[in-house]
This record gives sequence, C-alpha cells and structure tokens, in this order.
Amino acid sequence: MPRWLFALTLLTALGAGVIGGVFYAFSTFVMRALRRRPAAEAVAAMQAINVAVITPAFLGLFLGAAAASAAIVVRALLRWHTPGSAWLLAGGLLYFAGTFGVTMLFNVPLNNALENISPDAPDAPEQWARYAARWTLWNHVRTAAAIAATAALMLALVTCARPAGR
Repeated sequence: MPRWLFALTLLTALGAGVIGGVFYAFSTFVMRALRRRPAAEAVAAMQAINVAVITPAFLGLFLGAAAASAAIVVRALLRWHTPGSAWLLAGGLLYFAGTFGVTMLFNVPLNNALENISPDAPDAPEQWARYAARWTLWNHVRTAAAIAATAALMLALVTCARPAGR
C-alpha cells in the first residue's frame, strides 16, 4: 500500500470513528434525554443543536471523511487486485453511502423541517414525536455505518501491513 493511501485510510478511519462516536452519543442518550423533556424544550434544544453543529471542526471532519472515503472507493476499484481492496471498498462505501449519504438524504431534511416548527405550536408534541422517531432511526443507521466503516478501514490497514504469505 502506498504511503499516501495508508495515511488517507488511517485518517478516514479515525474520522469515521469520531463521527460514529458523535452519532452514537445521540442514539444512546442525547435523543433519549430530549424525549424526556416537554416538546417545546426538546424542539428548541434540537433546533439549537442543529445550528451549533455547523462549525468548521465538525463539518471539516464529516465532509473530509466523505471526500476521503470517495477517493478510497475509486482507488479500491482501480486497483482491485491489490491486498486490502475489498476492505477499502467496503469501508469507503459504508462511510460515503451509509453515513454521509444517509445524513444528506434523511437527517438533514428532517432537521430542515424541524426548523419550521414553532416550539410553542399546539401540534409541536406530535411533530416532535414524529421527528424524533424518524431522526433517531436514521441516526442509528448512520452510526452503525460509520462504526462499520472504521472497522473495515482498519482491516484494510491490517491486511496491507501483513507480510505476504501469512
């Protein structure tokens, strides 16, 4: 494995792992805590979170891992015969489609719709319940994909570092 690909794979695995951890936190306790609050508080809090997350630190990691995973997929397909290519392809696709793609196709549109909900609206509790259920379901998917991508990319590194014949 060329050094640049090793470095790119390592950085992508780390990025996917960090993003997976952030999403895991939401799946395991943040959304549960928000669901225990009155709908008006939960809607307002999630609206604030959706604004606060738009930072160079988060977006740089999230989008950087997506771009790197796309490059890894291309490299795996172009050099399919090389050791670790299947793991590179799996890891790249898991992050790009399963984490980045799911976010863009499901979580972001749900967040955009939530932005139009007034926390004090009479139907806010029903809207919040629908939002929280759908958003959390898709968050579980992208969490699992990010963690699986991390594992696949790590396996690619191990496969490529292993001496031939072992």
